[in-house]
Amino acid sequence: MKLIVTGGAGFIGSSFVRMALNEGWAENVVNVDKLTYAGNLDNLHPIADHPGYNFVQLDICDGPAIDDLFRSESPDAVVHFAAESHVDRSIHSPAPVILTNFNGSFALLEAARLNKVARFVHVSTDEVYGSIEPPHEADETYPLRASSPYSASKAASDLLALSYSTTYKLNVSVTRASNNYGPYQFPEKLIPLMISNAFEDVSLPVYGDGQQVRDWLYVEDHCHAIHAVLEKGDGGEVYNIGGNCSLPNLEVVRRILRATGKGESLIQRVADRPGHDRRYALTSKKLTTKTGWEPRMDFETGLQKTVDWYRANRDWVQRVKTGEYRQFYDLNYTSRQA
Repeated sequence: MKLIVTGGAGFIGSSFVRMALNEGWAENVVNVDKLTYAGNLDNLHPIADHPGYNFVQLDICDGPAIDDLFRSESPDAVVHFAAESHVDRSIHSPAPVILTNFNGSFALLEAARLNKVARFVHVSTDEVYGSIEPPHEADETYPLRASSPYSASKAASDLLALSYSTTYKLNVSVTRASNNYGPYQFPEKLIPLMISNAFEDVSLPVYGDGQQVRDWLYVEDHCHAIHAVLEKGDGGEVYNIGGNCSLPNLEVVRRILRATGKGESLIQRVADRPGHDRRYALTSKKLTTKTGWEPRMDFETGLQKTVDWYRANRDWVQRVKTGEYRQFYDLNYTSRQA
């Protein structure tokens, strides 16, 4: 199988590319990434010399260039990760989020349609369901109630992808996963930010009361699920992917502090962000029934593996915490604590 993977230099995409080649899910992988602030070719170092790996730096919003790429590569399938995925960034600067997440998805779907690509997996998020009151969990028929420009852009691109199944009979499936964590995650998301701050003895910013509940999914479990959907999922269908591990953010931070050997005095409460969803919760029963997939990594083990990776790769963290990211970090976290 020959795959085009978009966003393959990002956190989840790079994990999928490495696993696809190392585990034999594909003979050839073409990694398409614009290399914005969160794209990092260091993430692909373990497979950079693999004979089946090819990197193409390209903006997915460039429709003609994407069409040329699809025509020249003739992929068997596309796995579409590329996205502006940080909620805070979408609040402060929504335009890039809309352009990449919606217009970029459109360009890819059009190229897949015109070049008769056999399979397309559109990777989305549980955030499209919005905040869910306990004890309810969202299945794939749950109403879409996006609360941020990021989640709204993903909900819109989900519907666009599904429309290509209905209208053009493109064999496209949509996946909606809960919060991912693991090695190589850019340190703006909760877990890597808190780990890197703890190692540096810098305050750990916690929004509001810290009781926002998220379901945590180890990144390799997510990649196994996407592979299961790619191989066994049906076109025109949505599949939720959850980690079966719901925890308040404050509890996650406390566990990180214990794992890093730091004290809770580092916790710094900051003003809550606008429209902050209180609780995400979803069921993966449909995916498990269809493919047999279930998450393998328990949170305690996965968190320790993640902490150990960041401890061993602090130079990687320092390399990415520069430039555009540094400016964003200073503006949105450090200044709030003043």
